[in-house]
Amino acid sequence: MQSTSRVALRPLLRARRTLATATAGHHAPSAPAAEAKRATAAIPLSNLEAQWALLSPDEKSSVAEQLEELQKRDWKSLSQDEKKAAYYVAFGPHGRRKPIHEKGDGFKILLSVMGAVGVSGVLFYAIRHASPPPPQTMSKEWQEAMNERALEQKMNPITGIASEGYKGPGFVTHK
Repeated sequence: MQSTSRVALRPLLRARRTLATATAGHHAPSAPAAEAKRATAAIPLSNLEAQWALLSPDEKSSVAEQLEELQKRDWKSLSQDEKKAAYYVAFGPHGRRKPIHEKGDGFKILLSVMGAVGVSGVLFYAIRHASPPPPQTMSKEWQEAMNERALEQKMNPITGIASEGYKGPGFVTHK
């Protein structure tokens, strides 16, 4: 099914390629007899950087193809505009190479991050203020009593609190 749809679309794709040219004098390669040779309006290569965003994807591909053909010639014979256009199409800030942030966005990002940190700080202290006090088992006295109970029960006699020469804090987490 897929191969028959591709075969049926081939003449349309050829016609589409013949319509997308970048120079006035450039004609499309010969196609089947039903298709006539067509020339389209020229896209000037001078100041291509300013025009690139306004071009359709078909025009962009035709300019790229035209520049590919130009680059096959001797580079010394290319004009300065052609060299600039070839460089811009190959390495310019468009498509995937377009910068994520525009110039001047750094301050907006800084303010946004500071605002988010501020809101999270206010939210943290509001939740802490609204929460109940810590449980009784978190007090220092309770934890020291737990140490004494662990020694009475000889809890973890090999490496823990009941072992010989133990110098750790045990259950006490407060200083």
